[in-house]
Amino acid sequence: MYIKQAFNGLHDWWRYVIGTIIVIIATVLGQVPYIVAIAYKVYNDGGDFTGLDEKALMTILEPNLNLFFILLSFAVGLVVLYGVIKFLHNQTFTQLSTTRHKIDWNRILFSFLFWGILSSGLIALDYYSNPEDYINNFELNRFLILAVIAIILIPFQTSLEEYLFRGYLMQGFAILATKRNFLLGFIISFIFIPILIYFNIVNSISMNGNLVIIIGVLLVSYSINLLLIKSKYYESKSYEKLSLIVKRNWAPLLITSTIFGLLHIANPEVEKLGYSIMVYYIGTGLFLGIITLMDDGLELALGFHAANNLFTALLVTANWTAFQTHSVLKDVSDPSLGFIDLVLPVFIIFPILIFVFSKKYKWTNWKDKLFGVIEPTIENEINTIGSDTEIQ
Repeated sequence: MYIKQAFNGLHDWWRYVIGTIIVIIATVLGQVPYIVAIAYKVYNDGGDFTGLDEKALMTILEPNLNLFFILLSFAVGLVVLYGVIKFLHNQTFTQLSTTRHKIDWNRILFSFLFWGILSSGLIALDYYSNPEDYINNFELNRFLILAVIAIILIPFQTSLEEYLFRGYLMQGFAILATKRNFLLGFIISFIFIPILIYFNIVNSISMNGNLVIIIGVLLVSYSINLLLIKSKYYESKSYEKLSLIVKRNWAPLLITSTIFGLLHIANPEVEKLGYSIMVYYIGTGLFLGIITLMDDGLELALGFHAANNLFTALLVTANWTAFQTHSVLKDVSDPSLGFIDLVLPVFIIFPILIFVFSKKYKWTNWKDKLFGVIEPTIENEINTIGSDTEIQ
């Protein structure tokens, strides 16, 4: 099973904490060229940064150049994650990608083309149904530059998110779920979620800022947890039975999907459409996590995510979306989020996609893959002996 791939390498829980921090720092440092370019443009034009918020900063550079610098930091993060897997966990990137002997590129291509064609069709359908909501935004030269940037760099962005959330963190939380004190940390972490939402309501926080806060919440949660582990209840049989509930695949799936959704809370779409759109973001995380667990690999999630961002960037943009591009169309409608906008993708389209994938790749054993107990196999233990224990 995919989630047990983590046991094939060095899988001490602290390695995942350090690894995640390293990737975050690398991604932040990857934004330095972007900051330098903005500073150069502002000062060259005789301006200053006084009174400029994040939204204003996003409009200083030409859209294609702006997109290039934004995506560049994800490429840096992905390269560093590769190093973390190799040197900190003694794993290959293939082991993080799939349980198969090698990455199945046909799976990636099928998922990419299938969702790319379907999502493009949905955009076209909406365009012809509501032509007044769109204006022609096509400029050949700028579009061609956009296409080159998007085709090369968007896969880095989507791949980093998939390898980090559906791969690295989901396997890391699976390791943590095998620890006896995981239940208390799990409960306390979700209690702290409103704190993150509060910070975003009061202040505008970037995606990196959200990730720092989430990590802080987790560290505080498990610190409190450590103070409680010596209680009598912690040693009781009833606690042990309750712990078995979260020592299953659904727990890391839910945690990483929630974190994935919360990271998007700083997106301009949330400000325009309201916090109900978090249902879509968290639902998307759950969908990508489910197909990863059921297919024993990241390939389908990688293809879907790349197609979703790439075709959207090329076909349609709006003044209030995270990506401002020289796309074919611009959505000029008044942004709103109706009930059907949430129900259609999360509760209708995603289940249909899961059904299609399940039939094509003959998925079985749903209960065990989604709700099975997380335990290393004997082979895992033999291969990684000494990684979690002290050598006497």
